[in-house]
Amino acid sequence: MSSSLLSIFISIISLVISVVTAWFSLRRGTIKMTRPTTIYFGPDTRNCRANPKVYLRTLLFSTSKRGQIVESMHVQLSRNETVQTFNIWVYGEDKKVRGSGLFVGETGIATSHHFLLPKDVESHFRFSPGTYRLNVFVKLLGHSRGKKLFSEKLEVSQEDAKKMLEMDRGLYFDWGPDSLRYLASVDIGEIPSQIPPSAGLLNAFLSMAENGKSPSDTDSSTLR
Repeated sequence: MSSSLLSIFISIISLVISVVTAWFSLRRGTIKMTRPTTIYFGPDTRNCRANPKVYLRTLLFSTSKRGQIVESMHVQLSRNETVQTFNIWVYGEDKKVRGSGLFVGETGIATSHHFLLPKDVESHFRFSPGTYRLNVFVKLLGHSRGKKLFSEKLEVSQEDAKKMLEMDRGLYFDWGPDSLRYLASVDIGEIPSQIPPSAGLLNAFLSMAENGKSPSDTDSSTLR
């Protein structure tokens, strides 16, 4: 092979590499989440009449280098013909904030997510016995429709529902790597730090909004 042909060949290879690199850098991609190892159904406090919520901890990550901007997240619980949306989204560990405008890069964000009910619905909802379908949705900037990230069937037994009501406790679903399914157990100890023992996260946020304060300016101690 002559030197001129070799130069042309090297140039073509370099061009192809540059185009592929640019495509990976600029492509829009999407967002995904890992399977939560723990899912929680129950009250936001040690009070079965408190605002019911769904809690999970997961890793959100982008499939592109440019990342994604999450406008909102919510979960839907369906049981028989009933569908309930938990649209109040709060995330974080020690410092919890009302979810909005979260940037998710390719390395991802691992954090706790709390989904609560609107004020006019919370007093009417109960985690009754039955088979639930849990769907997790995310709304990305620039997209007109939400994207389903996760879907799972979860069973609330008659016995567990009774314990939740009588003991003012929540129900944990822990992923079993051997059985490849979620195993349910009623919480009998202290609520883990990821699940705030607040007197209602939603009430605290509503109170701050009325006083003209931003939820992001509040640490977890304010919510207790």
